[in-house]
Parts: sequence; structure tokens; C-alpha cells
Amino acid sequence: MSVIAESKNRVKLEYLEDLWDESAASGMDEPELLRYRSNLLGSDLRITNFAGGNTSSKIEMADPLTGKDTKVLWVKGSGGDLGSIRRSGFATLYLDKLLALQKLYRGVDREDDMVAYYPLCTFGLNPVAASIDTPLHGFLPFRHVDHLHPDCAIAVAAAANGLEKMEEFNRTHDHKLVWLPWQRPGFELGIMLKRAVEEQPDCDGVVLGGHGLFTWGETQRECYLNTVSIIDQLTIFIEKHLEKKGSRIFGGQQHVSLQNRREVALEILPFLRGRVSAHKRLIGSHSELPEVLEFVNSADAEKLAYLGTSCPDHFIRTKIRPMRVAWEPTSSIDELKKSIDARLAVYRTEYAEYYQKHAEATSPAMRDPNPTVVLIPGIGMFSFGKSKPEARITGELYVNAIHVMKGAAGLEEGPRPARVPQCGSDALLEAFEVYSNYVALPASEAYRIEYWLLEEAKIRRQPAEKELSRQIALIIGGGSGIGREVALLAAERGAHVVVADRDQESAARVADDVKAITGKEGAAASPVDIRSRESIREALKQTVGEFGGVDVLVNTAALFPSSPTGVISDAQWALTLEVNVTANFLLVEEVGKLFREQGLTASVVLTSSANAVVPKRGSEAYDVSKAALSHLIRELAVSQSPNVRVNGVSPATVVKGSTMFPRDRVAASLKKYNIPFDEGMSDDQMRDLLAAFYAERTLTHQPIDPRICAEAILFLAGPKAPCTTGHLIPVDGGLAEAFLR
Repeated sequence: MSVIAESKNRVKLEYLEDLWDESAASGMDEPELLRYRSNLLGSDLRITNFAGGNTSSKIEMADPLTGKDTKVLWVKGSGGDLGSIRRSGFATLYLDKLLALQKLYRGVDREDDMVAYYPLCTFGLNPVAASIDTPLHGFLPFRHVDHLHPDCAIAVAAAANGLEKMEEFNRTHDHKLVWLPWQRPGFELGIMLKRAVEEQPDCDGVVLGGHGLFTWGETQRECYLNTVSIIDQLTIFIEKHLEKKGSRIFGGQQHVSLQNRREVALEILPFLRGRVSAHKRLIGSHSELPEVLEFVNSADAEKLAYLGTSCPDHFIRTKIRPMRVAWEPTSSIDELKKSIDARLAVYRTEYAEYYQKHAEATSPAMRDPNPTVVLIPGIGMFSFGKSKPEARITGELYVNAIHVMKGAAGLEEGPRPARVPQCGSDALLEAFEVYSNYVALPASEAYRIEYWLLEEAKIRRQPAEKELSRQIALIIGGGSGIGREVALLAAERGAHVVVADRDQESAARVADDVKAITGKEGAAASPVDIRSRESIREALKQTVGEFGGVDVLVNTAALFPSSPTGVISDAQWALTLEVNVTANFLLVEEVGKLFREQGLTASVVLTSSANAVVPKRGSEAYDVSKAALSHLIRELAVSQSPNVRVNGVSPATVVKGSTMFPRDRVAASLKKYNIPFDEGMSDDQMRDLLAAFYAERTLTHQPIDPRICAEAILFLAGPKAPCTTGHLIPVDGGLAEAFLR
């Protein structure tokens, strides 16, 4: 199909884009088309949030036992993400068996019991767990179904006049959406959906009160098009209402954003990260999106934020509500810190009360009482999670919540209904709270989802965290040699890594290698010259900007002076001591300030040398500098205590991968030790000769590999050495002359 002909098959939308490519889709079977449809829908946060929503298809397939055609429900598996899901991420169930479960259903009080039956409906040997939304898709009579959480639809679903506005939307855009009051996702909601469609068979979608949107189609393409078209039209509908509100939305602006808000955010983020990490260490992220600033600076922000979010997919990560800090942006940072501490104490108390009020005998233990979203006027939003993607996604979800609150507020017209349409039960009549036309989910319902035993089971299925998970490691000298290996090994053990080096290109290459282990958000590169306080501060700022703070500092950067004549000049002597001693002092002094702001335990590992205790001819400047560094490590352990441990490693000569061993120095050393070599050898071959010579002088006869040094460094930096500080581990292969004495 030509590009022109293909474009004619696409539908023009006002806000969204019809991304369906018929030339790509034409060769796909039905399961692959479901994957394709899902990826398109999940690629746009305006359509659905990360890991939110479900898609499904009912597909005729040959039964592997009987060979007869049977209808199979393909539905997104539990915990999957539409944007990245693959064919293997869908659960598959015999549709007739799933429908037969209705005969076993004993009512809403026992609906969770039905989940145990889903594995018995599995088609084939599919290990993917069916999600709690499975009956919602299975009980609808349509071949292809989308259940999504677009902000525009949830704005209607979370509006006090949502039913009235949905009906207005139907009239305006010639649709037949139907409304269902709030019901927690599960078997009961599936039955409610089935009944609603049976009662209005010509409907073309369902709005779930406080929750989301269902749409469908008889072909994959039709389903996709119905979904994006309705979402686009809902966006048009919401935007027209917002235009009428103008600057009056959210009660108008009460505060003005700081011009230097990013700098202030980086200054306060380590302090804030330390406070919200009191229970478990978190990675931080900052957002100053226009809609975020509009909300945090508004007159209604305090009340709306306190009501909490509406959509279940939102508050599983954002918790029942964010923490908004009452702070006047024209006041000082010290005042902001006091406000954070005061508000945090209240937040923790209120969260504990929320848990205690709604907990049952079978409830999981109370989780971390600290907020994952913090709103500060004039600065923006801070979001936190166990990883950088989790922190980012948490922030994105609260941006979704802001859009929902704004949309609901924009729909406000006339007096509020006596009974909000989200309420389908008299028992919840007084529980739904409303402000500025926005209806928040009752705390009791929020608790039923946050502490749902099925959600707890999903959490328990997640892989165990690694040794350095939730940790942020800044590796100075990470562009080569030992530093490179430390960066890679730290990543393998779960750390977020910033590779800093004077050679920015080398740092960037290593950061890319680290990302191959951690994912694209798990690493960053930064230039640094450790002789300069300002350069060190900039590297620390970049680290804070990437991940929120620092937990581990490793420095492997050093200088070994050399000259063709073997004579070291006064300038070289001074530079060697500056890089190998003074720069380490500057580095730890600067990072120590950040550590104190965080108030968390932290670790520093510096790189000394066996030369610190073994005198040799011709390396006086280097040897003396390393001897001084060894003692500096002990001094820093004292000055940085009790929260910061400072240790070191003392390698023997590491030739492999070291920038201190360029070809001319290796050649000079080989000549010095009368080791024969061929000028045609590669750099690595010559280094191997020299490394083998050094190894023969040790008790183990093993060359000192950078990876071995990295293992020692991360032992000292990690959780297995919590009581070790002020010490150096020799990594020298066994040099008797370097034994401590």
C-alpha cells in the first residue's frame, strides 16, 4: 500500500493521532494484532498510564487436546504494561470455562475467591497470571475490548456531575456511553458490565464511575479506532469546558513559581530524599511541568491534594494522597526544611491512622508511611520510588491525577447533585468527598485496593531486590580501568550509577555499557575535575538531578607522573600530590555536605596503593601521595562518622585497562625489567607481558585484574561491611613486603 493510500485510511483526530499502520498490521495473526493494538494504545500517556488498563481479544483457536475450534480469551496478564507488552505477556483462558464461573459465584463478599479458579481456565500451558480485570473483558459480548484510563475519561468519571456530563457528551458527539457507579475491579464489576450492556445493547462504551473507560469493536482496527476516537472527543469536550474557566481553574494562582526553581529543587532534594527514605531508601525525581506548577501554586491545591486520587491505578503508586508542603516561595530554604519536617510528621501520623481505621485481621502489615509524591509551591513536584523508572512513573501518575482534577473542576456547572453518581451503595453515601466538582475515592475504598490481598500477592511475585538496589553510586574515574569495572559491577548489583571522569567521552561510553545492564534510566555520565570544588559540586548536582542523592562514592582517579628521562619536575610533584591527596580531601568534604543533608548512612571508598608501604626507586611522588592518602582515609573516617563509612583499597600495580599505563610507559617498564617484547605487539599484548611479570613477584602469581579490585571496593561500600570504616583492603596478590607492620 502506498503512503498516500495508507494515509487515506487513517482518521484525522484533533488531539490524538491514528497510529495504525495497515501495511504493518496486514501480515499479523489475531494475537499479534492484539499485541500491536495494545502497544499503540500504551505508547501515549494521554490514553493510558504505565501498567494501567487492559486489552483483550476473543480468538478462535484449535484446542490442543481435541483439535476442535474453541473461543479463547486473550487478555493482558497481571502486572503487564500495554506500551511494552509482547505476545507472551497475555493470559489465555477458555472463554466457556470463564463464563461458567458465574454459576460458582457466591456474591460480592466472596468475589476474591473467584481468582483461584482462573488458573483452571487456562488455555494451553500458559504461565502468565490472569489479572483481576479478566472477567470484565470475558463477560462483555464483544470480540475486542479496551479498558483504559485516559485523563479525559476519568475527569468525567470523577466529576460530581459526571453522569450529567456524560449524557451531554453523548448528545454532542453522537455516542451512547453508559454509566456504572464505583465498584472495585473484580468479578462483581464484570457482572455489572455484562448487565449494563444487556440493558442497553446499542451502547458504544461504558464510563466506570471514579475509574475509567470501556470501549470495543468487532475487529482489531475497529476497536482501536473506537477507542482513540472517543478519547479524542472526550478531550475536545473537556478542553471546551476548561476554556470557559480560564485562569479561575483551581481557584486561581496563589503563588508564583521561582525563577531559580530547578536550582532550589536540587538543593532541597537530598534533604527531602533522606526524610522520605526513613523506612526504605528511595530514588527521587523532580518535575516542573507547566501543569504541575499551575496546580502546586493554586489556591485549591491544598484541599484537592488532601482528597487524594480517584483512579485505582493512580494511588497504588502515589498512595492515598500526596504530601503538600505549606511554604511561601519567597522565604528561605531553612524555612522550607522546617516545613517539610513538620508536614512529614503529620503525614506519617495520618497514614498510620488511615491504616488502623480500615485494617482487618487478614490485612498485610502497614507499608511505608512516607509519601511518594511531594508538592511544593514555587518549585514543583518530587516523586519517589524504588528505582528511577518507578520514581518517574509515580510522578507521571500524579500528573494524570492533576489532569483529572482539572478536568472535573472544568466541568463544574450549577448546583452539585444531591447524590454523586459514583456512589452505587447507600453504605458509601457519606464517604464520597467532593471539592470543586472533583469526587475522590473514599478512604475505605482506597484502602481496599492499596491493601488488597491480591495486590499483596502481586507484590510478593516481584523478584527479590539486589544487594545495591535503591542505592546511588557516584564513580569518579569511572571512564576506564578499575573505575569502569566498579561501575559495571555496581550496576549488576542493582545500583543506579553515575560515571564521572575528566574524560567525558570515556565516561559516556561506560555509562552506555552500564545502561545495557540497568536499563536506559539506570545510569548517567558526568564530567569532573576533582582538583576543582566547583567541578565536584557540578558532578554532585548532576547526580542529584538524575537520582535524588548519593549513597556510595568511589574514587579510582589518580596520577602517576613519568618523564622520558625518569626525572620528575617540581610541577609534576605538586600535581601528583594535588590529584592523589588534596583532590580526595576536597571530594569527600563536598560529598560529606550532601550526606549530612540526606541524613542516611553512606559509604566512601578511595583507592590507595601497595606503593604506600613499599618504597621504590623512581616513584617517590606517587608512593608518598598514596601513603598520605592511606592516612587521609583514616582521618576522613573519623571526621565523617557516624553515618558515613570511609575505607580504601590498596591494589598492587593494575596494568589492564589503566590510563596510567599508556604504551610508552609500558614499553619503558618492559625495558627496565629486561622483558623481551616486539614493537609490533598490540598495547594489550604488551600490558599482558608486564602484568605477568608483576604477578610473578606476588605470593599468588595472579595478575591484579580491575574486576578483582571492584569486588573489594563494593564489598567495603555495600551492606556486608556495615561495621568497617577507616581501613584498607590490600588487593596485591600477596606482596610480603607490603604486609602491614
